[in-house]
Amino acid sequence: MTAEIIYGSELAQEIRGELKEEVERLHQTGVRPKLSVIIIGDDPASKSYVRGKQKASNKIGMDADLWEYDSSFTEQELLDKISELNEDKEVHGILVQLPLPEHIDEQKVIEAIDPAKDVDGFHPISVGKMMTGQDTFLPCTPHGIIVMLERAGIQVEGKHAVILGRSNLVGKPVGQLLLNKNATVTYCHSRTENLQEMTRQADILIVAVGRPSIISSEDIKEGAAVIDVGVNRVDGKLTGDVDFESAKEVASYLTPVPKGVGPMTITMLLYNTIESAKKFNR
Repeated sequence: MTAEIIYGSELAQEIRGELKEEVERLHQTGVRPKLSVIIIGDDPASKSYVRGKQKASNKIGMDADLWEYDSSFTEQELLDKISELNEDKEVHGILVQLPLPEHIDEQKVIEAIDPAKDVDGFHPISVGKMMTGQDTFLPCTPHGIIVMLERAGIQVEGKHAVILGRSNLVGKPVGQLLLNKNATVTYCHSRTENLQEMTRQADILIVAVGRPSIISSEDIKEGAAVIDVGVNRVDGKLTGDVDFESAKEVASYLTPVPKGVGPMTITMLLYNTIESAKKFNR
């Protein structure tokens, strides 16, 4: 068996083509979807991410403002800026790039964003609605994973999904989304005993811990779908949490790093902003 590789990069381009058509239709009705991104400090990775978001927005015809501030920008100044964007009827999505400088309370900032413009899906109201299966903005990386599974034709209902990692950004929400789709979900983490025993039960294994090659072929049930969310740099090269070469001999589906889950994250951000624009203009 050799796994079918799910290239998120290709799927993202396909979906962005569909979103571009959606944006063109909205323009014809006088609606211009607009995303506002705030970044504080000069972290090179964060700057690269936000420019990628702006570029992807522009490429599908969506407006995107980038508000850049140096690390001396105060918490109150940031909260005031968010308040201003909350009130701006032309802005449909607000995203504050994380991590923030130490003097700013991330949770306070997340909660300051109007849930109707929370296109990152991090606000407690968004999270609560996701938990209870209500209509809301889903967090972009977990949502992207679900779309990848659906588009690849991988059955979720009734399957055993094992999530390795329990972060608020990926692990917890992706498990909840799978549960909402009637999977049986097991969470594993650094304190889990007999980890291999757990991962080998998975029909769908999602790995999101940030440790290179923590999972290899002997940790995977034959025929499982394996989604690698890890992004690590080893000897200057990007690599995931799964040992790709050994895993592809056992899994039925496998995502690579790079060109796997990553491109889907920005794609779902664009999707959420367009959905927000449609809701604002109903």
